Amino acid sequence: MLLGPAALAVVRVLGLDDGTVLALPMATLPYAALLTVPAAAVLAGLRRWVLTGLAVVLVGLQLWWLLPRVVADGAQAPAGAPRLRVATSNAYMGGVSPTALVDLVRTQRLDALAVEELSVSAAQALDAAGIRELLPHREMPAGSDTALFTRLPVTGAGDPAWPTVNVTVAVDGRPVQLVAVHTYYPLGDARRWATGMHELRDAAAGRSGGDAVLLGDFNATLDHAPMRSLLATGLTDTHAELGTGLMPTWPEHNRDFPHLPPVIQIDHVLHGRALRAVSVAEYTLAGTDHRAVVAELAVLERNGE
Repeated sequence: MLLGPAALAVVRVLGLDDGTVLALPMATLPYAALLTVPAAAVLAGLRRWVLTGLAVVLVGLQLWWLLPRVVADGAQAPAGAPRLRVATSNAYMGGVSPTALVDLVRTQRLDALAVEELSVSAAQALDAAGIRELLPHREMPAGSDTALFTRLPVTGAGDPAWPTVNVTVAVDGRPVQLVAVHTYYPLGDARRWATGMHELRDAAAGRSGGDAVLLGDFNATLDHAPMRSLLATGLTDTHAELGTGLMPTWPEHNRDFPHLPPVIQIDHVLHGRALRAVSVAEYTLAGTDHRAVVAELAVLERNGE
């Protein structure tokens, strides 16, 4: 019972999952951590004091990692700060219900939406369902499966420093850079996945304004070394900021795992210092194996007020 959690703890501390197959078991770290508490109790009952002590140390280490995700940071967004409502949804190879996705845009009063695994035919189906009336501006480069939709004025074309689809929009006159993210999945090629995450990290590290919002399917949890490296550039995960950093988003009605409920959180909304989280929630949509994530952010002045 201790061996698995202990091994994962070593991997996390040393960052051994960065570009390796160890990225796969690392996604289960919160569940493996649950084994440590009963293991410590059993060892104490058997009077195996050395192993009990090691188990207690391991429990403390895991609490150090996991507790900050379930405790909101307590910071309050200024009442007068303009709000930005964004969402991300993986279309599951274009299979998402266009009506369901457009209904989400309408009912959640979204200002921007990132969609991953969006085929050309699926984009046309979204048009037929009425997305252009709600989010008239679109950025979807030819050959890309990722798109950004927004109702806000686009004040700048994509910044080539970002490795993926992005635009700059104006929120009550304040610039915000929206970056749609869809990294490769580590099961397919862990090195390619890590490279994509590193490219995002390098682009984020080169920005000083903190006005970026990265949203999408990162194929990474908050325990993965490349994600922690990305967050270390000054970005904040909205779920963790609001104390819901363990809410799973995948898989939902996946064809390969049809009976498995969502167990890991790989869909995220990250933001820079010029924004603050107000709310975040997950929504089930027909035709996709990812829960959509909807977040409301307050856009601050450049001095953080």
